[in-house]
Amino acid sequence: MSSPVLFSIIESPAHRDYSSLYRRLGITEVKLGSMRKAISALKRKTPDYVVAEFMYGYGNNYAGVNVSNLDVFLYSLQKYSSNARIIVMVERRELQYVEKLAALFPLYAVLPLPVSEQELGNVLKEPE
Repeated sequence: MSSPVLFSIIESPAHRDYSSLYRRLGITEVKLGSMRKAISALKRKTPDYVVAEFMYGYGNNYAGVNVSNLDVFLYSLQKYSSNARIIVMVERRELQYVEKLAALFPLYAVLPLPVSEQELGNVLKEPE
């Protein structure tokens, strides 16, 4: 049996490096620096987990169509890996907006930043 694959989408310094945790848990990490790269990576590998930071679309960057930085990737994820567990990290001041994303996509866990290795590890160790 192959090890689970996790997409770690790191778009800001708030998303710490959890590589050592993933290795200890036997998870293969695919580090990605942008949503564009994450969408492209879906064509080559499908993740069992996705860990990404939620950033609410306040301005007209998202033109009112998308809730956050994650929408386009999550629509693509449904096509390639609909069973992937989506773990969202979010600044406390933006927690109220995560519900809008959760109405569109099944979120496995929502973790307020800063996220400790223990918190993330507990979520990743939960039985399927």
